[in-house]
Amino acid sequence: MRLLASIVLFGNAAALSRPGPRASVRTPSRTTLHMNTGPSWLTTAPTAQESVTATDFLHSLPAAGDISDARFRKGVKQVSTLGPASASPEMIEKLFLAGTDVFRMNLSHGAEDKLEASRIVRSIEAKYDHPIGILADLQGPKHRVGMFPESAPKVFLERGDKYRFDLDVDAPGDGRRVSLPHPEVLEALNVGDAILLDDGKLRVEVEAKGPGFVDTVVQNDAWLSSRKGFNLPDTVVPCSAMTPKDIEDLEFLMEGFQGVTVDWIALSFVQRPEDMLELKRRINGRSNAKLLAKLEKPQAVEPAMLRALVDVCDGIMVARGDLGVECAPEDVPIVQKEIIEECRRQGKPVIVATQMLESMIDSPAPTRAECSDVATAIFDGCDAIMLSGESAAGKYPEESVAMQRRLVERVETAPRHKALVKEHAIGGFRPELDDDSDLDALALAASSLASSLDAKALLVFTTTGSAAQRMARLKPGVPILAVTPSPDVARALTLSAYVYPALLDPAVVATERSSTFYKMLEAGLALAHKKHLVNDPRDRIVATAGLPFNTPGCANAIRVIEAGGLDCWGGQCFYDS
Repeated sequence: MRLLASIVLFGNAAALSRPGPRASVRTPSRTTLHMNTGPSWLTTAPTAQESVTATDFLHSLPAAGDISDARFRKGVKQVSTLGPASASPEMIEKLFLAGTDVFRMNLSHGAEDKLEASRIVRSIEAKYDHPIGILADLQGPKHRVGMFPESAPKVFLERGDKYRFDLDVDAPGDGRRVSLPHPEVLEALNVGDAILLDDGKLRVEVEAKGPGFVDTVVQNDAWLSSRKGFNLPDTVVPCSAMTPKDIEDLEFLMEGFQGVTVDWIALSFVQRPEDMLELKRRINGRSNAKLLAKLEKPQAVEPAMLRALVDVCDGIMVARGDLGVECAPEDVPIVQKEIIEECRRQGKPVIVATQMLESMIDSPAPTRAECSDVATAIFDGCDAIMLSGESAAGKYPEESVAMQRRLVERVETAPRHKALVKEHAIGGFRPELDDDSDLDALALAASSLASSLDAKALLVFTTTGSAAQRMARLKPGVPILAVTPSPDVARALTLSAYVYPALLDPAVVATERSSTFYKMLEAGLALAHKKHLVNDPRDRIVATAGLPFNTPGCANAIRVIEAGGLDCWGGQCFYDS
């Protein structure tokens, strides 16, 4: 492996390298910071530099117990779906305070009403001075059978029965046939292919096909009723993953959201990279939102296809609902681990979703099996865990989010998890480096250094978010303070494990070249104080950067700094006489 030419500065190395008389010593003081004056969560008030004692230093820190202090005690992020049970401003705020990092807007039930919810999220973001992500989830091609008559709204099918699916939408269904108003599906089905209806409760197998119909054999006893969904585990349907409804919803997101930006756009039932590329083409540069693929089809998780899909998108969701219908149930845990590992290999955030705390839709407490499921996802190395019906339509949305957060905190403070973090072995994934991996080499070195020095945080300067994401894939076990000049990047990073973003005034980067690094470190240190990452002047932070700044792919600097200030080490500060 090619050696990385890194600049490693410890303690007061920069100050001691200056010419002149021996430095004088004094106790730590707060650093001076010049930040922008935009929206509140994007700013930090300047602090005057003055000589104080270590005790004064601790007293000068912001009071513990506010939202920033609490949130830096977990690594894995939480995604909560908004719905009828969580549509009010009061409940959205409660979900945020309980632990939600990203709010999911499910567009299956329309896009227009999500605008008000998004405005509420942004107002909460400003109130608590904390970035919040918004994920807009497009429905995708959800296929359903046609209608049965009101006089006989459902039929009971027995194993061995013959049953036809056709295109005759005007004829109501009965015990022998029902419409399947998707000609592209009927065309793609082949003899021997399986069709799973009503979330897999009914399975039929294609026996014959003709123009506009397929004849099937029922494989198990079950009821079938109007508008039940169906899945095709054996069939790739050669059609767009975006339906006319998805296109309309996307246009509303682009043109009708009236200045409220979404940070992630998810596409459902993705089968191949071309599906995500089509979504990107339709956006056509009108949004900086990151694109996320929901993996729900067996074809999408074949090794070669999985690698290609992760490569073309910005993030992945392990959508275990439909994936669990189309795959054998015993395969789902293995597929989950394979998806997470591939995402970590490529440095893309990955969400584990569906039925994580399903029983809390009706119960104030989860089952023990659900708790184990959440813990398994964390040990697998996911970036985020998601609630669907629990937060959208359940009786206990706030309690569900709080329980999820308690599980995250419990797992991440467990000795077993800490040991795996120290070995860089969460989920069995060990980072691989190649000859062109300067960024990865720097991230691994900084993470190892932070572990050895018991650093309280990693400080990463990033313009696109990639440096923070490459660090996040290592699951370093300490907060990654990602400082960026872009609000869009800051909000998108709320989905990455351990990453907590903050905005840097671009004017800091535009200062005199010789002082840019120093000023950026000052800004980063002040943000670490503000977010309560440090509590003692001797607390250490490992900072990484690429010099010169704003150079794509540049990663060549590591510096260890103490909370007391950039010219401080061992609780003492050194200044030229």
